[in-house]
Amino acid sequence: MNAEYLLLPVAAYFIGAVPFGFLIGKWYHVDIRKAGSGNIGATNVTRVVGKKAGKLCFFLDFVKGALPVALAAGIAPETPELALAAAIAAILGHIFPIYLKFRGGKGVSTAAGAAFALAPYPLLVALAVWVAVFLIGRYVSLASILAAVTMPVAAWIFSYCGIGVEIPLPTLIFFTAAAIVAILRHTENIKRLLNGTESRFERKNNKVQ
Repeated sequence: MNAEYLLLPVAAYFIGAVPFGFLIGKWYHVDIRKAGSGNIGATNVTRVVGKKAGKLCFFLDFVKGALPVALAAGIAPETPELALAAAIAAILGHIFPIYLKFRGGKGVSTAAGAAFALAPYPLLVALAVWVAVFLIGRYVSLASILAAVTMPVAAWIFSYCGIGVEIPLPTLIFFTAAAIVAILRHTENIKRLLNGTESRFERKNNKVQ
């Protein structure tokens, strides 16, 4: 591996660390860290600012996960470990952004973008699970948790069956570890779900109740 390739994960971290949710909130004169749940992710942006702002936040967080991985894969297609390193760096950037004193979001949208660049078919299955669970229960947290669990399961099955592009073993392990991290990052949500106090998106006006 060329020495300059090592700069790609570093760049991926700084790209992933861009706090789009925070910046969108500032555009609307709101410190997203002090409103709603205090999270800088798309769900809280939707809760505090609105549906359009939330969709924009999700898109930007998704892209900042996919872009570094796609660049790494394009620059060094013979070195899949580089794309994986870029994915990890981008996700860590979102969770621990240097621009916000290392206090970031849960990384679900950014992880989804990175996963899409690494293994699109399993990611599409996970997204389908997210949509189905959300439409049934209107709980974003539950949809995110189940989608995170679905991703490695689908990736292992697809890899075993030879469906889609070949997924290297380190990437499969990464998907599994990322799912565990996602669950741990949603510990408080899980407690509220069990207690029946978790916020849900009601259909009326698309607002969180």
